[in-house]
Amino acid sequence: MNRAARVASPALLTAAALVSLLAALAIGGGAAPQAVSDPGAIVRYGQPVAQLLVNLAASLAVGPLVVAVFALSPRDPRWNGLLDTAAASAAVWTVAAAATGFFSFLSESAPLTVTSPDFGSQFLFFLTSIAVGQCWLATTLAAALLTALVIAVRSHTGAAVLAVLALAALVPMALTGHAANAPGDHGNAIIAFGLHIAGAAVWVGGLVAVVLLAARAGGRGLADLVTRYSALALICFLVVSITGVLSAAIRLGTWRNLLTAYGSLIVVKTLALLAAGAFGAVQRLVLIPRLAGARALKPFLAFVAGELVVLGVASGFAAALSLSAPPDLPVPTLASPAEILTGLPLPPPMTALTLLTQWHLDVLWALICAFLLVLYPLGVLRLRRRGDRWPVGRTICWTAGVIVLFFLTNGGLATYEEFLFSAHMLLHMTLTMVVPLLLVPAAPVTLALRAIPARKDGTRGPREWLLLLVHSRVANLLANPVVAAVLFAGSLVVFYYSPLFSWSATDHLGHEWMTAHFLITGYLFVQALIGVDPVPRAPFPFRLIVLLATMAFHAFFGLSLIEGDGLLLSGWYGAMGWGTSALSDQQTGGGIAWSVGEIPTLVLAIGVAVTWARSDEREGRRRDRAADRSGDAELQAYNDMLANLERGRA
Repeated sequence: MNRAARVASPALLTAAALVSLLAALAIGGGAAPQAVSDPGAIVRYGQPVAQLLVNLAASLAVGPLVVAVFALSPRDPRWNGLLDTAAASAAVWTVAAAATGFFSFLSESAPLTVTSPDFGSQFLFFLTSIAVGQCWLATTLAAALLTALVIAVRSHTGAAVLAVLALAALVPMALTGHAANAPGDHGNAIIAFGLHIAGAAVWVGGLVAVVLLAARAGGRGLADLVTRYSALALICFLVVSITGVLSAAIRLGTWRNLLTAYGSLIVVKTLALLAAGAFGAVQRLVLIPRLAGARALKPFLAFVAGELVVLGVASGFAAALSLSAPPDLPVPTLASPAEILTGLPLPPPMTALTLLTQWHLDVLWALICAFLLVLYPLGVLRLRRRGDRWPVGRTICWTAGVIVLFFLTNGGLATYEEFLFSAHMLLHMTLTMVVPLLLVPAAPVTLALRAIPARKDGTRGPREWLLLLVHSRVANLLANPVVAAVLFAGSLVVFYYSPLFSWSATDHLGHEWMTAHFLITGYLFVQALIGVDPVPRAPFPFRLIVLLATMAFHAFFGLSLIEGDGLLLSGWYGAMGWGTSALSDQQTGGGIAWSVGEIPTLVLAIGVAVTWARSDEREGRRRDRAADRSGDAELQAYNDMLANLERGRA
């Protein structure tokens, strides 16, 4: 029965997905003959089937890696088997991605056929010069590399790195899906779709991995395994649901379009995901408490079979959606150069009021802020239930920091920073200097280490991975004030005087990288100076010297912008056509870079001084306690030494 369950779970998922795909293609017309240049039935059906296999294989590569990292130990006999599953799935992912790229080329190049004289040259041009072809080539190569690495690497830390690489291999798929041509907010559509497929991969592939592990062990340790997966699945469900709603809203435009064939596909997929969420809720609240002993395996497998069917239905309709034409939406009129460059409506002139009232949703940072606002209080609540105390001031600092971060990434500055360099610089300075000043004193790592239960079965949960990261050589290097200062200040020059600045302005992925970079480098710098979390510490005088030197460099950078007479990004900020001088606005940004850092610098200096004083006070109390325990033996020994020296002179 156990071996049959291991074979049946992926087979059941695939069968349900294929049947649902064919039904969805019939409903949405995704495989209907084209009026002009029809590529033929083989291509029309082959492309969505290959796309479905890509989705399923990617899930069965990502999910087992993630489950292995968080739920197993390399000493577990099932470890190699689960990684073998990931490797085999990555191999199928490679072949399916290559087939999808091939069918995509045939679909777009019809009536060109494989027997055409210039087929090879045209296909090579498609793979190397056309965005869709480039993405499928990148996906194929990434999946092939992942296959080889999973076969070769079997360590725990190596598997964690491979899990991250497997998730990164989904990025090209996000760029080729239906979000790539979404009207309106193109950047959010791509980010939402990328998060959607990543969450679905961990959810679906993780469930199959749990079935495989449970079947191999005959039901032993089933409760712990399902509990660990259930926490991941809950996060994935929330991410998939939120991003799915946002993606559907962008593609549909209005509620009325739910009545179209495309809308009906979205409705069915949504219902399937909600049903899968209900399965997960029953699993977490009802089933897990009953998973004791081998007798629980058979009911668990029967229950999961229903969940796999529902997830298969969702997967089939998702693959059909990627190849079905969404309803025609009105194309916005691009009335200004700024709108042509950004694709967004031109906001009103920037004032103090509009900075507070204009909003531009960034789905990635909105989700991050939401999770940060929820997880920190949950950790504090767990400590209090255990009878431990946690300073209220730290919770206030954390909440304020996350709220400021949300406003910076979704509020007025996020709206204007694409159009005005001064707004961009104000966002940059606040993000890298103000937000870390609020987050670092909250000591999130210390809270996590105290609140998350430790594991004693050889597996690594969030606490064990966090400890490993904190005590790693990389963390020790980044905790060095000099290294943190170089990353904090030196990256200014590297960023603004390299193609990275252009990438961040013209590409939404670049913009997200920029936001993360500024936040992380600022956090590392503040942590190195006044951090509470357990990292190596430098002497306090050295910290003050590093702080003053870094801020002097920061001021020099601002002055260079104020006095400069050349635009850093003339093809972007210089072409917005707002009727104002782009050079003058850049000089204003230089003034912001020079002046905004003054108050945070003063706060940091005071923070270092206060931390220094408290450290001396704690050291004094420690010495007093030691003296009380030893009868002041250290002072007596010192006095005896002086007396001996005096007698020697005499």
